[in-house]
Amino acid sequence: MMKNVLMIGIGLIGSSIALCLKESNEDLRVTGFSLNQEELEGATSAQIIDDWEMDLQKASEAADVIFLCTPVSVTLKIMEEISSFNLKSDVLITDVGSTKKEIMNQSTLLTSKGYQFVGGHPMAGSHKSGFLAADKNLFENAYYILVPSSEKNKQSVADLHVLLRGTKAKFIQLTANEHDEMTGILSHTPHIIAAELVHQADQLIGDFPMAKKLAAGGFRDITRIASSDAKMWADISVSNQEVLVGELDKWLVSLGNLKRTIEEKNWQKLYDFFDLAKKIRDDIPVHKEGSIPAFHDLYVNVPDYPGAIAEVTGILAKEQISLINIKIMETRDDIFGILCISFKNEKELKQAQTVINQQTAYSSLIN
Repeated sequence: MMKNVLMIGIGLIGSSIALCLKESNEDLRVTGFSLNQEELEGATSAQIIDDWEMDLQKASEAADVIFLCTPVSVTLKIMEEISSFNLKSDVLITDVGSTKKEIMNQSTLLTSKGYQFVGGHPMAGSHKSGFLAADKNLFENAYYILVPSSEKNKQSVADLHVLLRGTKAKFIQLTANEHDEMTGILSHTPHIIAAELVHQADQLIGDFPMAKKLAAGGFRDITRIASSDAKMWADISVSNQEVLVGELDKWLVSLGNLKRTIEEKNWQKLYDFFDLAKKIRDDIPVHKEGSIPAFHDLYVNVPDYPGAIAEVTGILAKEQISLINIKIMETRDDIFGILCISFKNEKELKQAQTVINQQTAYSSLIN
């Protein structure tokens, strides 16, 4: 029976998993470990964890299940440290790291001693961080990838499915290489490209200050992911170095080919390039949780008169639909509507669109 769960790291992901575990497993006791006592006391007061411990060895040796909810570079060090402890013989250890190859290689320190290790990556996130942002609905309908350390620990994977059922996530089993290749292309490289676009825009704004206003529309949307945590993305880039270097090499070759096509003014080839991209993009599922957390945005075409925005937000408040961000679009090139409202999940997004369509004359679009 898995009764004592140790959560090493109680930020957004660790705290949200803790809430899910406590809701669906009444007899579990969740202990939090952190180097920050104030953080531990706060998470306990918020009833996210049941207890806390700052002695890693003591906490680890008492645990039936250990969740490593720290950045990959920190997780690797902790795995080495706990491998020297006298853990329970049937302890189950898992992580939530954004890359898996390094983690799974390091897991041999634990599996060689008979401990069970299953790599994990819940593909969900938030614009907020820390235990105060804990959300038991964070993982609902998101993909939760599990990476077994061997064919022999099928039972451990099954046990994790049961333990994590409260997340309401969709579990997928991959190898470490499959995981890192796919996330490298679908998540890590786009973050790097978005960050580079922002750097280029900053140089442009230095020369042409008016560019800052023009960047407030579509450019701001396609570079949203550049606002992600810098420390985390530096960590991911180093951890998935091999895949990212290969992908960036391919990217540079592709850009070179595209540059030559533009130089040649080859209209048909450029048309085919954009047309194929459109077809591929249109075939990607809308608002399904994937390698990059979905942005649940509703664009509302409100008229330009006083009180219109207050009317929309008032309707949402009356229906008890929470929004996490609202902005007025400064430019409308290729964007439907002038009011963009962001929601926490797809359910609330669709509820908002329904009530706005029913109670106003304003048109809206989920894009």
